[in-house]
Amino acid sequence: MKRFPVGKYGRQQLSFFPAPYRAPLRSFAVLVFAWKDDKVVVCDISRRGWSVPSGRVEHGETSLEAARREAFEEAGLQVSELNYMGCYQVRDRKETRWVDAFSGLVESMTPIQPGGESRAVRLVTMAELAEIYHLWNDLTKIVFEYSRESLNLPVE
Repeated sequence: MKRFPVGKYGRQQLSFFPAPYRAPLRSFAVLVFAWKDDKVVVCDISRRGWSVPSGRVEHGETSLEAARREAFEEAGLQVSELNYMGCYQVRDRKETRWVDAFSGLVESMTPIQPGGESRAVRLVTMAELAEIYHLWNDLTKIVFEYSRESLNLPVE
């Protein structure tokens, strides 16, 4: 079984639990790892930088519905084979929150809407991710690799 190191984001500790593990509480947010051939979609988000499409799960919405919505809103994506790949546990001294992660294949890309959260969208290789991703560490790298594996795509 693949081992995932613990990561940090500011004062928060990040742990990743691969599928079939499910968070014990409703996830507050989602991440979408959308691949087209050997490249993944990243968005330039204000106050965050380059990252995969992501966002909060709205009231009455499932994580899968939120993943589809965020992929379209932030990157103009329709994603096929969108599969649950696991979840992040985000802990600080006060609370523990959960973020569901999904991987899928880019079915189509349309231009992002003006005035949206994203300033730009790009398809990048794993090598390029290391240089531009807003939170690049060992955990992030392994989760990206795992997202490719979960779709039966070769890992670079």
